[in-house]
Amino acid sequence: MITLNDYLYSGDTVLKILLHYSSDLKEDAIKTHNQIDLAHSNFLIQIIELLEHADFLTSQSNRIKEFYMYMTEKYPFLAFTFKGRIKSLIRAEEKFNGYILEYIHDYYMENQRYPSEAEIKNNLSFFRDLIAYRIVISLPQCHVSEEENRESEEIKYLYEIANVIPGFLEERGFTAELSGLSGRSVSESLSDNIRSYYRDYVETPRSSGYQSLHITFYDNFARCYTEVQLRTKDMDDLAEIGSANHFGYEKQQEENRSKRDMIPEGECKCFDEAYERLIKLQQLDLSTIDVNMFKAFNNQLINDGCGLFRGRQILPFEHLSRFQNDM
Repeated sequence: MITLNDYLYSGDTVLKILLHYSSDLKEDAIKTHNQIDLAHSNFLIQIIELLEHADFLTSQSNRIKEFYMYMTEKYPFLAFTFKGRIKSLIRAEEKFNGYILEYIHDYYMENQRYPSEAEIKNNLSFFRDLIAYRIVISLPQCHVSEEENRESEEIKYLYEIANVIPGFLEERGFTAELSGLSGRSVSESLSDNIRSYYRDYVETPRSSGYQSLHITFYDNFARCYTEVQLRTKDMDDLAEIGSANHFGYEKQQEENRSKRDMIPEGECKCFDEAYERLIKLQQLDLSTIDVNMFKAFNNQLINDGCGLFRGRQILPFEHLSRFQNDM
């Protein structure tokens, strides 16, 4: 079985690794009639396209920046950051295989049988956050009266901003996509006409405690999908350096092993292959790999100049709260 790990020791660039990996995966998928690996190869081509033809990001970022300018005028008292990124190769590979595990596990638990390759392949078409923009807001304590609760006020502003984003961006060439999560609870703070677009992890946090508002757009100019995430600073801290951090490998491995326990090896080939690829990545010692523009002393001390492990940043804007001395 072909895995990403096989290509991380040659000193190649991330782009060359992607080209070799996707090509070999496609060739093997055609030989073995493996629809999932073929979909996997096509998924990698999306990342290749982002790296080879990134000119559209300038236009996209400029249109996103217009919302940043709107917020500086509308909310001068808030501190906030706008950050954009292209998902890192390792994180994208983890997430792709993680989707397969989760879908097969949940399908089996509900139906007591395994999904077909066509059903798995269809589920993978919903991977639409290779490009993501994150808005993180914070209300300085000096702007909070004695009668107010800072956390509640921040969440109030978060939903207020969320209500504006869809219409604002649609006027600039983006089309909001339905979330597809009709059964999930969504806050009444979201306007009725936009609730169906949001994945509201503030109202209904994930099991890890992760909280955020997510909405996906199709950029009609760039012809690609992009995700916008909205968080308070406390939510962002939990996601980045707290218990909900993506890189909590021990927790991820424990969750994956629990799925493995429910689906014995040999019963579902698609699950077996995705599980092996995912575990290999999670057990990867980053200090041993040889990738151009990447260096790690361990899995925490990392200098990533190529987007292998950490996403490529494309839109860093910061706004510090004004008038802090006026209160």
